[in-house]
Amino acid sequence: MSTHAPVWTGEATSVVVPAANGELGILTGREPVLAVLREGTVRITPTDGELVTVDVTEGFVSVDRDNVTVVLESAADAALLGGLGE
Repeated sequence: MSTHAPVWTGEATSVVVPAANGELGILTGREPVLAVLREGTVRITPTDGELVTVDVTEGFVSVDRDNVTVVLESAADAALLGGLGE
């Protein structure tokens, strides 16, 4: 799979990422944030559908106006995740 391909995109009620200083929960209305990620699991709760999990290594997460973007150096499936409450 391309390192520039989305792993998941859509609307979610929450996203939990393994930030460098502990897990970071992201809900609709979250203030903007930029955080470094460590190895762990990203957990996405879509507005419709089942929980999505992606095992990740290093990267970062950016939250801006209810849009979540996770950019990863590598993952079990690949590189970008996005979309919270769009």
